[in-house]
Amino acid sequence: MKVTKEIDSSTNEMAQFSPLHIESKTAATAVLLLNSVEEHILVKACNGIRIFAEKGEENKVSLVGLGALDPLCQLIAHSNVLVRRKAIITLGTMATSSEVKNALKEIEVIPSIVDSLSLEDVVVHEFATLCLASLSVDYDFKAKIIDSKGLPPLVQLLSSPDNDVQKNSLEVIYNLVQDQETSQEVHKLGVLHSLLDLLKSEFPVIQHLALKTLQYITTEEKTLITFREQQGLEKLMDILSNADFTDLHVEALQVFFNCLSDSESEQEIHQNGGLERLIEFILTSTEPEIHFIAIKCITRVAEKSDSPKLKKHNVEEILVNLLSAAEDNIVKAAICEAVKVMSPNQASKDCFRDRGAIPEIVKLLNSENVGLKEEATRALCGLTNSSNLNALAVFEAGGHKKLISQLCGGGPAIVANSAAALCNMAEQKVIRCSILSHGGIQALVEPLNSTSTQVLVNTLHCLLALACETKTRTQLQSAGGLQPLVNLLRSNDKEVLQNACIAIKTFASDEPTAAQIYQLGAMEMLQDINQSQNRRSRFSKMALITLLNFNLPVKYALMGHLASTDKITDGFYDVGKVQAVDKILTLEELSKQPVNNRRPIIFINSGVGRKPVTINEGREDASPEMPTSNKKSQKTPKKPVTKYEGREDASPEISTSKTSQKTPKKKKEDNSPKDMVFPLSPKDTPWEMKDDTTLQGLVKEVEESILSLDDEREKFAALARLVSEVMGGEVQMEKLHEFPWGLHLSELKVELQSNLIPIGLVRYGFFCHRALLFKFLADSIRLNCTLNRGEYNRAWNEVLLSPGDSSNDASSSEPAGYIVDLMHQPGRMLAVNTPATVQYQSI
Repeated sequence: MKVTKEIDSSTNEMAQFSPLHIESKTAATAVLLLNSVEEHILVKACNGIRIFAEKGEENKVSLVGLGALDPLCQLIAHSNVLVRRKAIITLGTMATSSEVKNALKEIEVIPSIVDSLSLEDVVVHEFATLCLASLSVDYDFKAKIIDSKGLPPLVQLLSSPDNDVQKNSLEVIYNLVQDQETSQEVHKLGVLHSLLDLLKSEFPVIQHLALKTLQYITTEEKTLITFREQQGLEKLMDILSNADFTDLHVEALQVFFNCLSDSESEQEIHQNGGLERLIEFILTSTEPEIHFIAIKCITRVAEKSDSPKLKKHNVEEILVNLLSAAEDNIVKAAICEAVKVMSPNQASKDCFRDRGAIPEIVKLLNSENVGLKEEATRALCGLTNSSNLNALAVFEAGGHKKLISQLCGGGPAIVANSAAALCNMAEQKVIRCSILSHGGIQALVEPLNSTSTQVLVNTLHCLLALACETKTRTQLQSAGGLQPLVNLLRSNDKEVLQNACIAIKTFASDEPTAAQIYQLGAMEMLQDINQSQNRRSRFSKMALITLLNFNLPVKYALMGHLASTDKITDGFYDVGKVQAVDKILTLEELSKQPVNNRRPIIFINSGVGRKPVTINEGREDASPEMPTSNKKSQKTPKKPVTKYEGREDASPEISTSKTSQKTPKKKKEDNSPKDMVFPLSPKDTPWEMKDDTTLQGLVKEVEESILSLDDEREKFAALARLVSEVMGGEVQMEKLHEFPWGLHLSELKVELQSNLIPIGLVRYGFFCHRALLFKFLADSIRLNCTLNRGEYNRAWNEVLLSPGDSSNDASSSEPAGYIVDLMHQPGRMLAVNTPATVQYQSI
């Protein structure tokens, strides 16, 4: 009795402070009583705590601090039905608090709550599901509910006679099915039947939750089939056609949208007037959400290639009218998406233009809403694709200027779409020129630094479309766009890399731009790409060749071949054969190197077409220029001659053998090499390549004596004899090793104190020197020939001769290829791929 009185006193005391703000010491007493072994005390303690918790969030938080959760979580598994019920009611009441939910994460309570769902106690069901509904919004609790096998009893409780149990269970399931795997699982448990039954509930909250749950699970193909088989579409159309259910139309349309992805469901929708109902929603509703989802449904119909059905109902005109009248951004964005999806159909594309959609969409580019601008740019991209008339309409509305402004600072999707639309429009010259005049190239530089693949691809496409205009290359270079363009050669994305190679090829089509691209390291990158099995392509090869075509010294060094279309001009130099991975220095860089024992660099600088600058200019002891006639060259030096050892990069060894070939006497007015000064010292700043006046004279002589010849074969032969004569004359094959070309070049390097030797100073030239001079002189008078490098300093020129030029044999009307002999019998023509040419090309 004493304990009872004390408890009664405590209960009376609690009852007295219940309407008021309960003091923490009293609440603490109630929490302590949760540890009692007497069941009726536990019941009263749970009641007191529940009443206290219902007063507000602060009370629930204070109960957590007092340690109420641990004993409550133990009591929900109590053997006494009443204690268990009171505990679950109290826990369900408290679980709505975020602080309580966080605290419960540390307690293994979910299995006990799930177990209580199997009890035959509606009140327990109500508050257990209420507790799970509160907790299931959290990811951690979702996983625990699934792991505790909570789904099957929850699905069964959807058929509970108690509406609160239905609502709470449905809310838990709705929270859980937002995960795709769970959505598949509830389908296997037969949840569809219960959900369709709940659509007929008299409580709107249950109907809403049922539709929202259906919205998630009908994204699964199998669920959609079952939904159709259980007459789900009919029930859906009943809701959409019932004016009393307007509050359910948004959720119903969401499910309707999912059904359109199933072809059989779509057919059934069309047969039952579903499309007409969608259009009616657009025309009659004033709710933005209704407009939004109805347009999304129209868009999905268009995606299924049902444009003729849409055309029948004048959907394009309806959308354009709504676009100009709508105020909500989500509706405008949905219309733009529909326009984009319908644009591939030419009739729809024309209709949108004729109905005035384009100016309205262009206006949306001024919006501050990122999502709306994204959809607007996407719509313009679709409308201008393969449509000159639509491109002109965008241009006339000033859309190109607004699209240019979107290229800088916008999100990746906006930038990508804007670049694509501008690319479509740039096909027309008038628009292309306007894009360039409004800073289109400058605006495309920033997107070249993007990390988005689509941005990069679309930007490169746009650049290529604008590259039809010559000033594009200058503008890109001035705007600093060449560096990021070259950097894209490092991309590991195949599409980006290929388009970057195409852009490099396009922009390297003039010498100044090609030189800049080369300086930025594009050559080395392209070489690396072309050596990679995975990265190389025909585009990378084309880009490298284009770049090489404007850097013939590098092309010849890497490829060992210059075509007849590759015209050698001043500034060309021969560094010999190099590996693809080697960096080829510029002529200025080479000039600053100290004299070494490697092969000299032969360069060409005739100065033809400019005011001649003599090599000896500025020297007090300058001698008259060397003669440029085709007279015989100087005597053989008395010093030991060089024996040819076959190493291209080695300093020729000294041989004690004598020269058996007679050499012509030297004229008095000729200068010896030691009198020639070629100032290439590292001290010279800025470095300037002086004119080779000897080469100037040769060019003049060739123009006067050879250009006037009528027979093309004779022109080549005469030119060959001239080249041979100025480079030491003919050399018998068996005496080739005695020819002093190596010693001669070594002496020139010493005399000039440079590794660079102007070709006009070479008086004893080997195959490689003669072929180079022949190619340059032939190019200077527009005679077509190639330059080919062989092994061990061999080189030769190939020419094409018609039968009438090459021989008396006119059995073939096709021109044939010949190698011009410059060494053994100068002027002789050797048919290509014959033993004679093989011998000429080899050791």
